[in-house]
Amino acid sequence: MLAGQRKHGQRVAPRFDDSTGTKRFLSKFLMIRKVSGLLPITAAFAIFCPGLAAATAGGPDEPVRYVGSDVVDANHEGGLRIAVGVKSWQAFRANREHPEQAEDSGWTYNHAPMLAYWNNRFWLEYLSGPVHENKGHGQTLLLSSADGVNWDKPIVAFPPYRMPDGTLAMPHQRMGWFVAPNGRLLLLGFFGVPNHPNDGTGIGRLVREVSPDGTLRPIYFIRYSRHNGWNETNTTHPFYTASTDPGFKEACAALLANRLITMQWWEEDRAKDGFYPDMGGAVLKAFSFYHRPDGSVVGLWKSSMTALSRDGGVTWSKPIAAPTIVTAEGKVWGQRTPDGRYAMVYNPRRDNRHRWPLAIVTGDDGSNFDNLLTVQGEVPPRRYDGLDKAFGPQYVRGIAEGNGTPPGQAFWITYSMNKDDLWVSRIPTPIRGTVTGPVADRFDTGTFEDLPWNTYSTKWAEVRLANFPSATNRSLELSDSDPADYARAVRVFPEMKQGTLRFKLLARQNNRGRLEIEVHDRHGYRPPIRIFLDDQSRVQALDGNRADVQNLIRYVPNVWYDVAIRFDTAKELFSVTIDQVPVLVDAELLEGVDSLERISFRTGEFRATPTLRDPKTPGVDFPGAGERVPGAMFNLDDFTVDPRPVTFTEKRKSDGTTNPAAPR
Repeated sequence: MLAGQRKHGQRVAPRFDDSTGTKRFLSKFLMIRKVSGLLPITAAFAIFCPGLAAATAGGPDEPVRYVGSDVVDANHEGGLRIAVGVKSWQAFRANREHPEQAEDSGWTYNHAPMLAYWNNRFWLEYLSGPVHENKGHGQTLLLSSADGVNWDKPIVAFPPYRMPDGTLAMPHQRMGWFVAPNGRLLLLGFFGVPNHPNDGTGIGRLVREVSPDGTLRPIYFIRYSRHNGWNETNTTHPFYTASTDPGFKEACAALLANRLITMQWWEEDRAKDGFYPDMGGAVLKAFSFYHRPDGSVVGLWKSSMTALSRDGGVTWSKPIAAPTIVTAEGKVWGQRTPDGRYAMVYNPRRDNRHRWPLAIVTGDDGSNFDNLLTVQGEVPPRRYDGLDKAFGPQYVRGIAEGNGTPPGQAFWITYSMNKDDLWVSRIPTPIRGTVTGPVADRFDTGTFEDLPWNTYSTKWAEVRLANFPSATNRSLELSDSDPADYARAVRVFPEMKQGTLRFKLLARQNNRGRLEIEVHDRHGYRPPIRIFLDDQSRVQALDGNRADVQNLIRYVPNVWYDVAIRFDTAKELFSVTIDQVPVLVDAELLEGVDSLERISFRTGEFRATPTLRDPKTPGVDFPGAGERVPGAMFNLDDFTVDPRPVTFTEKRKSDGTTNPAAPR
């Protein structure tokens, strides 16, 4: 195995700012490893930079620090544990073939979502273009939802803007929402010149109010790029002071007076009129912030940049690149969570073309963060090709301070997927990567959001609680009519070396669709146990001691099957019974692992692509991306975990040896 790698992919190394004085040893640091793998980051600091390692994080020299040792590998889930109970929904699905099923335009570049919660609804703003990122014209759209699951059809918030010479401007925004002190909801956008929307050469920032009923009020400019010659005389929309609504003008004035919130504007504006604080000439992009318990504001930007403000954003410490926060040009989101702790969400990878997984770190003080977990590890096929459409879940934003608090012990984020579609995720608190205690999921009481399952639902492939067989005897339902994606439900259970997983399973059909059942260790990726329901009415499994797929039974539609999977990772064996009948006995695990801790149900085949070797452009469109396929549906019930020891017979393996007493 190469230095700097572990079993499933390449380790990611930290980046150092020149000011730390440590950059010269970076090349040596990248190659350091123990026999068991890469030396943990904190250990490397202790050896090579004892002064830096001993310093307390949280000051101007290092506002935030990742103190853990977990790093991502090359796979979509990153080889990490997953944040337990995260629910993810596709809020908007692009559709060029049937625009009426999308936003009526059929545009396929959709990116940079912003989220707010106001008037008991979620509000999501995003950028859209016909095909490519930052090429040609575009527009800003808005959609809303009462529950974060079911979203209204998007409407145009800021239509394409035509400059006096007839050229269409390019939209861009690093800030979307502001809930004013008087309760008004303001929606913000920005227009720049073609191909340069965020470099300080633009036109100005637009604002309009969202009414309580969701209708949009007139568009105004709230700040002109006067340093570029734009003002009231040569722009289409009036200045906000021309409004006849005192409440709207009051809300705009409050926004303009808020130096912390308007820091989000600097990247596109870049005026030197004193409106923005002096950041020492640093080019800072995609500002996010949160308040620490001591009242200090932590600022986060792309490329691991961070700084502190002690006066509410009026002045800032010198921005530095946090040495232990691994990011590229994707956005970073930070916030205080409902349980009083802190979280940062980002893509922990230096590769700017391959933005996966979307991960989270957490901490108690807003300075030190640990427990790197995956929030979103799915990377579906990019359905529509386009320039600069990077792969993966990316450009994450949450709900900024002051912009509303959804009910429940959870927080919400939004992000784009492959720059095709818009997604939201609900992350329950406290954030954890493991579970303890008994597992017995009957699905008959409680809400879907409170289930300790991780779910992934597209518009056309959904996981939900169903009143099936009845309203008092519910089940977990996975349905799928998506040609390019799938529905998935994952249950984390206590880490075990041996035990029994039992569940009931029903398929509504046996001539279409596919359900893959996998049991994973903490790193995920290719699982030691794999079972399938295929479209030829077969239940199949893989045995590590046999080359061929093993046929277990023929299944029939609308019949509940009682399935039990018994395993022993020390002996590297598992067995399967269906309706108490052994159908696979003493099968070998496909991979040697120390333990198992999660089970996955997925309505499609495992996907290993894209990989880190795949270029983001050029590409091709996914065939039939806008057409539904015949649907398939599966129901799951009565999932239990029994940690008691199981018994297997010693037998010879394919290599002539017997099953060992410990994993390979």
